[in-house]
Amino acid sequence: MIGKLTGTLLEKNPPEVLVDCGGVGYEVQVPMSTFYNLPATGSKVALLTHFVVREDAQLLFGFGTARERQTFRELIKITGIGPRMALAVLSGMSVDDLADAVSQQEAGRLVKVPGIGKKTAERLLLELKGKIGADTGAQSLFAHNNDQNDILQALMALGYSDKEASAALKKLPPDVGVSEGIKLALKALTK
Repeated sequence: MIGKLTGTLLEKNPPEVLVDCGGVGYEVQVPMSTFYNLPATGSKVALLTHFVVREDAQLLFGFGTARERQTFRELIKITGIGPRMALAVLSGMSVDDLADAVSQQEAGRLVKVPGIGKKTAERLLLELKGKIGADTGAQSLFAHNNDQNDILQALMALGYSDKEASAALKKLPPDVGVSEGIKLALKALTK
């Protein structure tokens, strides 16, 4: 219902901010990653939002980037993860860190977030696999190897999806060069 707020930042009380939009003040809960990037009070601010209506409350959650909001939405789809827990996850780690943890199936990184136990972390990893790691973390997976990153970008420029390009990269030798890697990946994709 409310997708974006643009207005004047009146108050900053973590994790809540107050945004004045044309004389109406909206209380918005934000993850700490967004909170740290907010301008000073009295400045103009724009937040992408997610509106939650419950039996006992109407809550507005704000995000600095579309990736943060999309990750929040993926998190709250998981059974047992409510908006506050999703906010805690995004406050405890960046979207890239979460995507990397999901891709590598590292529950230990999620357990460090307050309120996340071992079972919840394992459930998060299981449910987010293929949703967050493939979509938002495909580039961070291969950031350690520039050649593989270049191959990934070339395949995506040729019209292949992140998922297809990532699958083709997994079949390549780890020390392959860019031009040879593109040739081998294209062969794998056309089979």
